[in-house]
Amino acid sequence: MATAQRFEGWRDGMSVWKTENASSGGTIVTAGQQGGPAMIRNDFRRNWKVYVMALPVIAFYIIFCYGPMYGLSMAFVDFKPRLGVFGSPFVGLRYFKEFVTGPYFVRLVSNTFLLNLWGLVFGFPAPILLALMLNEVGNRRFKRTVQTITYMPHFISLVVVCGLIRIFCASDGLINSIIAFFGGERSPLLADSSYFRAIYTISGIWQNVGWDSIIYLAAISGINPELYESATIDGAGRLRRMWHITIPGIMPTMTILLIFAIGGMLGSAHEKIILLYSPIIYETSDVIASYVYRRGLQEFDYSYSTAVGLLSSIINFIFLWFANAAARKMSDTSLW
Repeated sequence: MATAQRFEGWRDGMSVWKTENASSGGTIVTAGQQGGPAMIRNDFRRNWKVYVMALPVIAFYIIFCYGPMYGLSMAFVDFKPRLGVFGSPFVGLRYFKEFVTGPYFVRLVSNTFLLNLWGLVFGFPAPILLALMLNEVGNRRFKRTVQTITYMPHFISLVVVCGLIRIFCASDGLINSIIAFFGGERSPLLADSSYFRAIYTISGIWQNVGWDSIIYLAAISGINPELYESATIDGAGRLRRMWHITIPGIMPTMTILLIFAIGGMLGSAHEKIILLYSPIIYETSDVIASYVYRRGLQEFDYSYSTAVGLLSSIINFIFLWFANAAARKMSDTSLW
């Protein structure tokens, strides 16, 4: 007689279990005597190897993520290295006000937001389209070849990628050679602020489109193939199967990744920007992260840079919260 037992929750300090009998179809609800701590102890005895395997990950986050968070207090003090974080004089919100009322606030926020908006509009759909197209390819050898070619840029060092971009965008580079072939004039593209956002976005798509498509291909592989068979029998073509089966099947994955993308609207890959920009194009290329890098590591203004970084993180969290709330209201998928 096959039975299945499922934990239902806690009631009056006791664990509630539901036992289903497969042969008779009956259901029995029982209440155990063990409370939460006893339940955890028993689970640890049974699965102690899993807990031991999780220890390095937990230690990593405690040491490198939560431990250094005490340094955020530098945003509220006039930090002096010889006095330490807690010995430096307290200044409150002075550095936050200095940044918000400073001459670079509008430029930094608008550049950061626009770069991420370009990435959201053009970069976010790219791996989805690639995954949908690869899913329709019947030739396995061609499919693997395309996947390998599109994955490769992700594994190239960012320094090498930015070096290639600089070479291609130089006056005698490949892109200018193509422009000259069609009758245009050669010019150093990275010295023109009007081209930076396009160069940054296109190079980002080239570098990450293949790697980012993996998660969508995995989501597509989890769709029930019987749905495609039923749609084919009903006369649905490839486009209709894609529109009515594939896209709805990966919609939860798309929603979660979109929430994360919106939650990072004031964050940027500052390493790439620092490797590509120059003072002549700060008008469109200078973002919050690169400004924090200059003020903190080049000008040694640690308190000011910490305040700017903390303010950016708070705004990102607000974006994340609103994006999650909107996703929860419009669909059944959300982070919490």
